[in-house]
Amino acid sequence: MTPKVAYLGPAGTFTEEAARQHNSKAILQPLPSISGVAQAVSSRIATEGIVPIENSIEGSVNDTLDVLIRQEGLFIRRELVMPIEHYLLILPNAPAGNIHVIYSHPQALAQCRGFLESSFPEASLVASLSTSAAVDDMKKSQVAAAAIAPRRAAELHNVQILSESIQDNSSNVTRFVVLANSDHPPTGSDKTSLCFSFAADEPGLLHTTIGEFAHRGLNLAKVESRPSKQSLGDYIFLIDIHGHRDDPPVKEALDAVRLQSSSLRIFGSYPRWA
Repeated sequence: MTPKVAYLGPAGTFTEEAARQHNSKAILQPLPSISGVAQAVSSRIATEGIVPIENSIEGSVNDTLDVLIRQEGLFIRRELVMPIEHYLLILPNAPAGNIHVIYSHPQALAQCRGFLESSFPEASLVASLSTSAAVDDMKKSQVAAAAIAPRRAAELHNVQILSESIQDNSSNVTRFVVLANSDHPPTGSDKTSLCFSFAADEPGLLHTTIGEFAHRGLNLAKVESRPSKQSLGDYIFLIDIHGHRDDPPVKEALDAVRLQSSSLRIFGSYPRWA
């Protein structure tokens, strides 16, 4: 049976590009929210789901972290890292020098601010729900308009590329994760993502807990915190480590963290992106 892969839509976005790269033969199902993608996977409506989790400029995607923290039976099976290239799109044969409005997702507008200020200083910047929706907004505009979107959006909407790679930072990349009902078997080059929290705030507790990984020579690839949403000053700590949860050193460290924390949730072990 052909697998179905849900992704944060609509079509023509970077998440769709990630979904196509992950499985070009799957049935792709765009959904309007990250929680919707997670629910489709948990209920087995979709075999897998693709959502963004981190951008090199904007940081973590909080909606994805919240879903992983709170939704049982959901795991990370794979990660993909993709360069983010923004394109300035216009209607076919539209005059390039007469653009009054530029539409895009707020993050895309922010990531292209230098280009926009130097090339279109008089144009109004208008936020759209997504980079793909920006093309629709451009088509409906009553004044001469452009949109910032991926190349894929130009193909889907049959519009013209005016400028390419207009992002200010050439190292702009986004990390996507594949959500599934189970994680990945060990490959020898893996990453494990998890979160934990404490029942009480005690001096040195976080240092001691993180030290369980250092004592076993395990590299911490990422450390951050999120409010627990229970009370002010109460946090959940999120960590990515190199290694698979079935590797003996990782398993030992996780057992030690479980004893020191009030809650521990393993998001999954999966191959590290190379």
